[in-house]
Amino acid sequence: MKTTDKIIQLLKLQGPMTAKSLAAELALTTMGVRQHLQALEDDGDVTFEDRAEGRGRPARYWALTQSSNSHFVDRHDELTVQLITSVKTVFGEQGLEQLIAHREQASLTSYGQALMRVDDMEAKLGVLAKLRSDEGYMACVEVQQGVYWLLENHCPICAAASSCQNFCRSELQLFQTLFAGLASVTREEHIIEGARRCAYKLVPLAQ
Repeated sequence: MKTTDKIIQLLKLQGPMTAKSLAAELALTTMGVRQHLQALEDDGDVTFEDRAEGRGRPARYWALTQSSNSHFVDRHDELTVQLITSVKTVFGEQGLEQLIAHREQASLTSYGQALMRVDDMEAKLGVLAKLRSDEGYMACVEVQQGVYWLLENHCPICAAASSCQNFCRSELQLFQTLFAGLASVTREEHIIEGARRCAYKLVPLAQ
C-alpha cells in the first residue's frame, strides 16, 4: 500500500491527526509525512486546521475532505439496484412506475421554476445544463445550424437506468414536457445503448 493510501486510511479511522502523530504511526520522518500530506492536499483529498494547544505555535491537524471518498469502496450502485428490485418485489411494477413518476414530477417542478426565470431557448437550455451538471450529468449545450443539443457526458444514475430503463424514458418525457410548445425533443445518443454520452436534439417549433 502506498504511503498516501496509508495516511488516508489512518485519517479515516482515527480522525484529524498531526503530521507528527502520522509519522509515529507510519515509522516515517515528520518531514516525509508532510511531503505526502502536501501531495494529498494538492489533490484535494485532505485539508488542515491549526489548533492552539497551550503555549507555542498552533498544532496543525490534517483531516479528510469529501473528495477522499473516492478512495473507499462505494456500493451505492449495487444498493440502488437492490432497492429497485425490492420495490418491484414488494409493490410490483405499478409501484415502481409510481416511484419513477414521482421523481419525474419533482424534477419537472424544480427545473420548471428555474427555466421560468429566462426567456429564450438557448438561455433555458443553459439553465437546464447547469442544473443537470450539478446533479453529476456533466451537461453542456451546443447549437448547430439552428438546432440545439443538450449533451450529457456522464450518467450518475447509470446503474438504476440499466436495471430499469423506464428511468431513461422518464427523463426524455421530462425534457419534452419542459420544452413543450418551444421545440421537439428526441434522444439521438444513449449511454445505456453503448454510446459515449446521451445527446438530446431540440428542434425549435415554428412560432
